[in-house]
Amino acid sequence: MRKPYLPLVVLLLFVVIIGGSWLRIFNEYWQLVFLFMGINIILTVSLNLINGYMGEFSCGHAGFMAVGAYVTSILTVWLFAEDKVFGPPVLPAAWAIPLFPVALIIGAVAASLAGLLIAIPSFRTRGDYLAIITLAVNYIVKSAIENMEFIGGPRGFVGMKRVMNNMADVFNAPWLLIWTFIGMIITILIVHRFVSSTLGKGVEAIREDEIAAELMSVNTRRIKVIAFMLSCGLAGLAGGLFAHWPGGYINPGTFTILKSTEVMVMVYLGGMGSISGSIISAIGFTLLLEVLRPLGVFKWVVIPLLLVVMMLFRPTGILGNKELSDVFPRLRAIFGSEEESYALASD
Repeated sequence: MRKPYLPLVVLLLFVVIIGGSWLRIFNEYWQLVFLFMGINIILTVSLNLINGYMGEFSCGHAGFMAVGAYVTSILTVWLFAEDKVFGPPVLPAAWAIPLFPVALIIGAVAASLAGLLIAIPSFRTRGDYLAIITLAVNYIVKSAIENMEFIGGPRGFVGMKRVMNNMADVFNAPWLLIWTFIGMIITILIVHRFVSSTLGKGVEAIREDEIAAELMSVNTRRIKVIAFMLSCGLAGLAGGLFAHWPGGYINPGTFTILKSTEVMVMVYLGGMGSISGSIISAIGFTLLLEVLRPLGVFKWVVIPLLLVVMMLFRPTGILGNKELSDVFPRLRAIFGSEEESYALASD
């Protein structure tokens, strides 16, 4: 009965952050922090689908982020910006606003197709062996980009800042922040719907016992392909958004195993198989990086120590495999289904 309040709460949060950025209540620094928060939430929730809900061990998420970043960047620069490689823009700057999400979707689809590089080998491998394959894919993508001179090779690719400036010239708004939060909300809804569906139950069955799932007529190969492609596609969406950050510059060195490790840390910190935990850990980890920024390189000493302490006292992560509504049952009256609300009221 109270379920309609959920989109209202999400919309209110969206309006506060976007409106505050638009009205300059939040300065450029905080806008950048909010941007990275949204991108990290997309990455963490998407990887949790594989590592948490399906119980596989993928550690090459940054490779698919790189595919989405480069495909989206090439499209937007070619279509809407003056560039020394691609020449004058193909379309007027006014078209950048409505077509930018289309470029993001194309980048996500490209990353999703690249996800087949680990989806198909996953039919025969699991655990450590699959981790090695995902590492190899990460290095394959990085090395392939480094050898593509027409997009800058190891020097990187630029021009995305001109795209965002053209969008702001047409209508001045924090466009990247807007699309990041829309992408974040869509990611959360897609993953939540997927894990709650019949296919999602098959994903959990694979985590518990893949052989038993096959004996119970679960099409494990089909489910693995769908889950891997969905997860990698959402990583590509995050990459496309990341590529257009205010610096307007990306290079292959950004998408190394270190970046994949950061995403894995956020997944395990929040809790395996918990969307709420992924969101909380992504927000907390982003803020922690900013708080420890004055330490410079020594922050990478402090952060692992904090994680070690966390794993000693809370090895299942912040929420384990639970959601916030499981920890605080009263939240079901606001965010749950009508049946859950009535059940809670009767209790």
